Amino acid sequence: MEIEILVVPDCPNEKPAAERLRSALDAVGMHDTTFTIRTISDPEEAERIGFTGSPTILIDGRDPFAEPERTAGLSCRIYPALALIPDGPVGVPGLDQLREALTTAAERPAPPAL
Repeated sequence: MEIEILVVPDCPNEKPAAERLRSALDAVGMHDTTFTIRTISDPEEAERIGFTGSPTILIDGRDPFAEPERTAGLSCRIYPALALIPDGPVGVPGLDQLREALTTAAERPAPPAL
């Protein structure tokens, strides 16, 4: 499984996203799974890869939290808060959301080798 966190330069949610992702990986038994963090600072690159805000977490190249109506660009990203979080939208996905995304990705068949 290939996991990547995409961020804009100096993103205040980079560290919280990485910490929460690590917690989610550990919670689903993927202790040895690593991830990379890539900084997106070029608007053309953001457009080309469909980057819709920082942080974006890609699992095997897919954004499990994609919102089709969001436009690509160098911006902060807001995630809908779970009902248990009364403060409203947050800058990183919830732990339960990440665990579900990782579990779903692990159950998906691997793409055919080229």
